[in-house]
Amino acid sequence: MSQILLQTEALSVRFGGHLAVDAVSCAFHAGELTAIVGPNGAGKTTYFNLISGQIAASSGTVTLMGQDITRLGVSDRCRRGLGRAFQLTNLFPMLSVLENVRLVIQSRRNMGFRLLSMADSHTALTASAMEILERVRLADQKDQAVSELSHGDQRKLEVALLLGLDPKVFMFDEPTAGMSVDEAPVILDLIAEIKQDKERTVLLVEHKLDVIRSLADRIIVLHNGALAADGPPAEVMSSSVVQEAYMGKELQDV
Repeated sequence: MSQILLQTEALSVRFGGHLAVDAVSCAFHAGELTAIVGPNGAGKTTYFNLISGQIAASSGTVTLMGQDITRLGVSDRCRRGLGRAFQLTNLFPMLSVLENVRLVIQSRRNMGFRLLSMADSHTALTASAMEILERVRLADQKDQAVSELSHGDQRKLEVALLLGLDPKVFMFDEPTAGMSVDEAPVILDLIAEIKQDKERTVLLVEHKLDVIRSLADRIIVLHNGALAADGPPAEVMSSSVVQEAYMGKELQDV
C-alpha cells in the first residue's frame, strides 16, 4: 500500500442541530484519485471545506503527511502541501494571467511579494509560469487581465495556479462546471496527468458519471453526512447501499 498523504478520523461538523458531516474516517494514498460522490446535501462540499480549512471541525482530526492540521487555517494548510483549486480564483484579477501564475510560483519559492519589480528580473519564474500556461492552454492569453477571461478560461487558470503551488494533495470540486464541451477535456487530461504522479493524491467532487468512471481509482459515497460506501468504482456502484440510494437517478446526479 502506498503512503497515506491525507487522513480524516471521525471528522464531524454540526451547524446548530444539523450534523452536516458525521464522523467520516478516510485515508487518501499517494498515486490515487478518489471521487467523492453523493446526492445534493450529502455533505461532499462541507467535507471538502473541513479538509481545506474553510470551516472548523466540531470534532475529529485531519492529518497531512502524518501531521495534525485540524486547527490550522487555510493558508497554513496550503503551505504544508494541501491545494484546493477554488481557493485561488481571481487571486489578482487586475493583473495578467502570466503575472498571476508567476506570483504563485514566487510565493511557493519563498521569494516574497515584491510584485512585478522582482518577478520581472527573474526569467526562471517566467519560464516556469509559461510552462504551466502551456499545459492548461492559456499561453496565448498570458497578457490578458484575469478579470477579462471567460468562465472556462478562469477555470483553467484555477488549475494553473494550483499547479504553481505544487501541492501534495490536489482537491478539485466540480472542476469542469460551466465549461464547454471543447474546454473540459483540457482540465480532465491535466487531472489524469496529475494522478499518474505516485507522490501525490487527488480528491475529486464530481457529478458527471463519465468523468468519475474515466478518472477514479476509488469512490467514496457520502449520504446524510456519513460515509455510506468506499472502494473501487465497479464495487461501489454495484453495492446495495448505492443501488438503493442512487440508482433511482441512475447515478447521474451523484
